[in-house]
Amino acid sequence: NILLTLKRRFQRLWRCLQQITRVPNCTTKTQLLLHTQASSVCMSFRPTSTSRLLSIKPLNWHMSHLCHGDSRGASQRGDSKEGFSLRALTKAPKPALYLGFSGLIPFLSAPLLMSVTQSFYPEVAYAQVVYGASIVSFLGGARWGFAIPAGSPAQPDWMNLGNSVVPSLLAWLALLCRDSIAEGALVVIMGLGLSLHYDLTLLPGYPAWFKAMRTVLTLVATFSLVAMLVLKKFCPEKKIKEIQK
Repeated sequence: NILLTLKRRFQRLWRCLQQITRVPNCTTKTQLLLHTQASSVCMSFRPTSTSRLLSIKPLNWHMSHLCHGDSRGASQRGDSKEGFSLRALTKAPKPALYLGFSGLIPFLSAPLLMSVTQSFYPEVAYAQVVYGASIVSFLGGARWGFAIPAGSPAQPDWMNLGNSVVPSLLAWLALLCRDSIAEGALVVIMGLGLSLHYDLTLLPGYPAWFKAMRTVLTLVATFSLVAMLVLKKFCPEKKIKEIQK
C-alpha cells in the first residue's frame, strides 16, 4: 500500500511537472498566434492606409493648386489695378504722344483766343464743347474696341461694353445743350472725368503709358473748359458775325 501510494504521488508530481513545462509552450504558441494575427492586421492595414494616402494626395495637390491659382489671380488683378507714374510717358509710342497732345490744340485755342481779345465768343465756345463731346464719344468707342479682340485683358462683358456706351450718351446730351453752353461744357467735363475713372480704376487693362497720357490730356482738357466758363462770366459777349460786319 505504501508503495502504491508513493507511486500515485510520483505520478501526480510528474503530471504537475509536465503541465508546468507545457505552459511556456502554450504561451509561446499564443504569442506566435497573436503576432501572426497582428502582422496580418498590419499587412491588411498598410495597403488601405497607402491607398487612402494616394487617394488624398491628388485632392491635397488640387486644393493647393487652387489656392495658388487664386493667389496668382489676385496678384494679377492687383497688378492690373495698381497705380502708375507719369514717367511711363517715356515708354509711350511717338505717334500716340504726337497725336494725343496735338489733340489739345482745339481745347486750348478757344480760351486762348478769348483771353487775347478779352471777349467771349459763343460760336467758339460751342465749337469747343462739340470737340470735347466728340473726344468723350471717342474714349467710349476706344474701350469698346479694346475689349472685343480675342486675347485682350478686357473681356467683352456687360461691365466693359455697357460702361463704354455711357460716354457716348453724355456726348450726345452735351450736343443738345446748344442754347446753354455752360451746361454743355459741364456735361463734357463730367464725361471726361467719368471716362478717366473707368480707365484707371473700374475697367483696368490699359498699359501704364496710356493711363499716364490719358490723365495728362484729361486734366488739360478739363482746365481749358473751366477757363472758357470763367471767361464767359467776366468777358463781354461778342459774336463773330458782328465782328465781320
